[in-house]
Amino acid sequence: MTSLLIFVVVVLLGVAIWQLTRIFHLTQVGAGTGTHDADTGVASEKDNAVNGYLMFAFVGFIYLFTIYSLWKWGHLVLGTPASEHGPQYDNLMSISMWLIFIVQVLTQFLLHYFAFRYKGEKDRVAFYYADNDKLEFIWTIIPVIVLAGLILYGLYAWTNIMFIDEEAKEDAVYVEVYAKQFGWEVRYAGKDGKLGKANVRYINGVNSMGVDMSDANAEDDIQASELHLPKGKQVIFKFRSQDVLHSAYMPHFRAQMNVVPGMVTQFGFVPTVTTDEMRDDPAIMNKVAHINDLRSKKSAELVAAGKSALDPYQFDYLLLCNKICGQSHYNMQMKIVVESEADFNKWLAGKETLGAAVKKEKDEAAKPAAEETATPAADTTATAKDTTATAKDTVTAAAQ
Repeated sequence: MTSLLIFVVVVLLGVAIWQLTRIFHLTQVGAGTGTHDADTGVASEKDNAVNGYLMFAFVGFIYLFTIYSLWKWGHLVLGTPASEHGPQYDNLMSISMWLIFIVQVLTQFLLHYFAFRYKGEKDRVAFYYADNDKLEFIWTIIPVIVLAGLILYGLYAWTNIMFIDEEAKEDAVYVEVYAKQFGWEVRYAGKDGKLGKANVRYINGVNSMGVDMSDANAEDDIQASELHLPKGKQVIFKFRSQDVLHSAYMPHFRAQMNVVPGMVTQFGFVPTVTTDEMRDDPAIMNKVAHINDLRSKKSAELVAAGKSALDPYQFDYLLLCNKICGQSHYNMQMKIVVESEADFNKWLAGKETLGAAVKKEKDEAAKPAAEETATPAADTTATAKDTTATAKDTVTAAAQ
């Protein structure tokens, strides 16, 4: 790959030098004899014909490359959406892409065809068309209507996606997603259904998200290093950042929200496909098989070089950072598990509350202090015993 890039750079550099040379020749007034069109810098009919055919050939290249791209990389699309709003999002995306594709095909064809059809020829005079209000109205109103329709549909879709049903909020799962260079942490609301207040100033020990433990709602909050979501329930996310701007990106759920230092952003959706169900999706199974085929070939190379083989890949939902946030941005991700509500509740019930974790940390920190306080007394007793033993030995020695 590096060799190919070097070759491309060298070729482009050569083309650039050649073009600069031609520009230099064109600027030399009177350098030629004036007997040939090439000397005067004026394009001949042959030049116009060649450029016309090249323009027409280029539009063919565009179409062929588009078809090749769809065949070669079309399987890389995300596939089945895993959230309630996902199908509407995909539908809006499909409409936009089809409109762009149709317009691109037509306009590119006309642009390059006209360059070929009306190339410069001797004695041909350009037709000057001053104005046509009707034509201008047509080619203005059509894009206006199409774009207005797309914008209105987009606003409708966005409103539905961002809207959080107030009636369902009591039954919703509240999760805080906390970003920091270069990782994620999550915090679930406890039995009270409310997240405690938080601030980076309160970060200390196990309280790595800066939760205000003086807030009564914080006692039963639960911290986790893995994001679990119940299928079919509204999940309301609260996003915070400890340091720089991040972006919480969950591609299979068609969800993304900026994570901004100093403020809380919010997003909500309903997961509709569990992790196990997505693993059984035919498209995902094909992708996993393809990835494992590549990994097995790479593993053979590693083993031959005396290194460890790669582990087989298994599909998992991921929470990614979609803002370049620093040197290890590429590796800032967290596993997402979507499961049944019963399995989710069981997993959450097995987690320690933040209040209990903080109390345990304080108790463990207090133990060494108590032991240090008790140690001098024990040492004094030991010393006394040793002294007594020494005195007794002295008396015995004198008697002898």
